[in-house]
Amino acid sequence: MTPSEFRKRFPILGRRVYVNSCSQGALSVDVEQAVTAHLDSWHREGSPWEMWVDEVNRLRTQFAAAIGADTDEIAVMPSASAGINAVASALDFSGQRSRVVIGPFEFPTMAQIWLAQERRGATIRWAEADGDVLPVESYARVIDDRTLIVPATHVCFRNGHRTDIAALARLAHDRGAYVFLDDYQRTGSGPIDVHALGVDFMVTGCLKYLLATAGIGFLYVRRDLIERFEPTVTGWFGRVNPFEFRIDRVDWPPSATRFESGTPPVQNAYAALAALRLLERIGPAAIGAQVTRLVERFHHAATSAGVVVRTPADGNRRGPLVVVESVDAPRLVSRLAGRGIVASCRGNGLRVSFHAYNDEADVDAVVDALEAEAELLARREARSAAAS
Repeated sequence: MTPSEFRKRFPILGRRVYVNSCSQGALSVDVEQAVTAHLDSWHREGSPWEMWVDEVNRLRTQFAAAIGADTDEIAVMPSASAGINAVASALDFSGQRSRVVIGPFEFPTMAQIWLAQERRGATIRWAEADGDVLPVESYARVIDDRTLIVPATHVCFRNGHRTDIAALARLAHDRGAYVFLDDYQRTGSGPIDVHALGVDFMVTGCLKYLLATAGIGFLYVRRDLIERFEPTVTGWFGRVNPFEFRIDRVDWPPSATRFESGTPPVQNAYAALAALRLLERIGPAAIGAQVTRLVERFHHAATSAGVVVRTPADGNRRGPLVVVESVDAPRLVSRLAGRGIVASCRGNGLRVSFHAYNDEADVDAVVDALEAEAELLARREARSAAAS
């Protein structure tokens, strides 16, 4: 499948310039049909739970293949938050290693869950950014022999910075600490191999570049770590045999399903499986190449126009998201919507994100619209004058 064929699967692209995958992926006809298929099965069969659970397991296998993992290393979760909480609940902060090292680019969930562990004995230490850049050296200054785990986002939701996760994993492992990757702002926008990256845990969700819906995500746990942990945030689907319905004991399966909890989100699993199969048809390499081209085109245009671009110029430090600074970002998002462009903002940063369904015409449309709304953009010369 080519990018142009992929694009045709998303009806909104015939009406809008959609550059908001960082918040919500566009809806494909494939996902819509899958949701309808679930509803049809519900109408037709009543309660075909065996069939529905089989669909969740097919999703587990499909996602594992997409990230270079094995099926038994994947837990299907209702959210990334649930995955983080399950792992946090299994950790012991009473020993020498009680420190959690966090960078400033994390999504609130990742930071808040680990801050909550202070009540269980965790100590939080912060790596410091250098403006909009967070080098691994910043982590090196705070990871030590008392560090238990290092949660780290792959791509920052506020500025589009991409952290060198492989280097961070090597550093943390050399010092005896785990690495917990938050890949939510990247999964689905290009190739990923969790085994090659060397991370110990990873969470992501289907809301953004995986092109499905809220209410479903994934937790990856490296196989040799799985049986070391017994999560206390748990539920009946975290058991060896959920349908045994035992209430007098708690057991943990030898796979990552031990990190699951309640009834799986079946309808969302139908949607997610359809989205993953569609992504597989175009392929992660083609997706990554298209996204890289579009990000470079937009970053270059915005920088050449003198706009303050908060996303690094180094292509190796960028994901699918480019953030430009605005003097009134919510108003700018509204103005762009009036021009048929769907984007989003966080703070004073306008977020423009790309997927394989975008093309060069989308980039150029956003650039033209920003030129027309130039009074709402922060300019480098104005910032320099203010600083002097």
